[in-house]
Amino acid sequence: MPVPKRKRSKARRDSRFANKGMEVKSFATCSNCQEPSLPHQACHSCGFYKGRKVVVTKMDRALKRHEVRAAAVQKQQPIDTTAQSSSGSAE
Repeated sequence: MPVPKRKRSKARRDSRFANKGMEVKSFATCSNCQEPSLPHQACHSCGFYKGRKVVVTKMDRALKRHEVRAAAVQKQQPIDTTAQSSSGSAE
C-alpha cells in the first residue's frame, strides 16, 4: 500500500487553493439609459439590447396598466354623466 514519505506542508497544501477566489466581473453601460449592466445581456432597467427593446420591464407594464385603466374610466364617464343629467332634469 503506497504511503506518502513526508507530510505535505501547509504552504504547499494551501497554494493549490490560492487561485480559487472570486473573479472580477466586467461591466458595460447601456447604450439607451447609460446604466451599468453585464455585457451581452439585456439592460434590467430599460430592457434594451443592442439598441432594440427586447424585454418588457416593470415600468412598461405599469404604464400599460395605467393607460388601460384610464381608457376604461373614460368609457364609463359618458355613461355616468348621462345618468346624472337625466336624474337631475327629473327633479
